[in-house]
Amino acid sequence: MGRIVYVHGQFVPEEARIGLFDRGFLFGDAVYEVTAVIGGRMIDNDLHLDRLERSLRELAIPLGVSRKEIAGVQAELVTRNALRDGTVYLQVSRGEADRDFLYSDALAPRFVGFTQAKTLTGTKAQQDGISVDLTDDPRWHRRDIKTAMLLGQVMAKQAARARGFDDVWLVENGLVTEGASSTAHVITGDGRILTRAASRATLPGCTQRALALLCAAEDLAIEERAFTPNEAQAAAEAFQTSASSLVMPVVRIGERVVGNGKPGPMTRKLQALYLEAAGVPV
Repeated sequence: MGRIVYVHGQFVPEEARIGLFDRGFLFGDAVYEVTAVIGGRMIDNDLHLDRLERSLRELAIPLGVSRKEIAGVQAELVTRNALRDGTVYLQVSRGEADRDFLYSDALAPRFVGFTQAKTLTGTKAQQDGISVDLTDDPRWHRRDIKTAMLLGQVMAKQAARARGFDDVWLVENGLVTEGASSTAHVITGDGRILTRAASRATLPGCTQRALALLCAAEDLAIEERAFTPNEAQAAAEAFQTSASSLVMPVVRIGERVVGNGKPGPMTRKLQALYLEAAGVPV
């Protein structure tokens, strides 16, 4: 039996279809969110719903569904698919209409959701770390909105994979913006954690935010500022955060090995803090 998905108010088999004239399909005129599920529990979901609501406001998409109802859809998807570990994906498009760049304010938004089973903890990548390529940031200038328009990220990730890297960090005006689907962090020799401050240049990371709260409780210093690729490559440690990779060590940036080429002690501490807060045995 296949997955059960949510499409426009109904839980249906995954063979469900959306309309040909959905603006998410035609224009990428849609926003999305991804929440991690570990042990059948959604992680940092309030932060993800905050960001979903903000993205909808920024694009003036009036969903007309309460936050409680959205969370209920997520929980029902987890239950119906017996999901233990993986992600819950939500997408809201502006609606369906004959193809036109201009849209009517009377459109009814389309809301869909599905689950994906995936091992999120204890992976080889989290144990050994990953390599990230560096490339020019090809995206538009409102990266703070989590839109379904992801072609720039797709191209950057595909090119990085072809060059033998696990992932990619994006660079603009000589500064690292973020990972193609993650928030970039480096740790200096004196133990400061560097990551960019919130702006239109980057997506406000939910895992980044959750980790920052944990660091504050542990009196660990986070400095919100941009850093250069050279700074990143010379850092003592590096890592990236996202809903699907949690706290992921980065051991090579471009052609330079970070530190001794292994996940460092601070990164290990941050991984443990995050997993403990998520209720995962460390």
